[in-house]
Amino acid sequence: MGEPNIISKAIGRYIRISPQKGRLVADLIRHRYVGEALTILRFSKKKKASAIIEKVLRSAIANAQQRSPEVDVDNLYIAKIYVDPGPSWKRIRPAPMGRAYRVLKRTCHIHIYLEERKGR
Repeated sequence: MGEPNIISKAIGRYIRISPQKGRLVADLIRHRYVGEALTILRFSKKKKASAIIEKVLRSAIANAQQRSPEVDVDNLYIAKIYVDPGPSWKRIRPAPMGRAYRVLKRTCHIHIYLEERKGR
């Protein structure tokens, strides 16, 4: 599981956004350099999901700098990013004739792995 090329990783767990919405934003920045990915996230129309993924990405960058201080942040790129479903919160919405409808408030886990690629 531990690949030698992976410089750092960051995992956001139990994020209160549906996995489908998170995947739409994650697909925009997969296999891109970190600076380019941050720009894409800042100007994305999906504000909530892009803000959360940006926070996890900045954590991965900080982890890379902490782990090896000589790493050049401009050469980092997103090797892997995936959004897995987390546990769903079950809530109840009142329905007609004394019934109740179940509402699922979905959560997700966001995984970001960074590698260093030399020579752009």
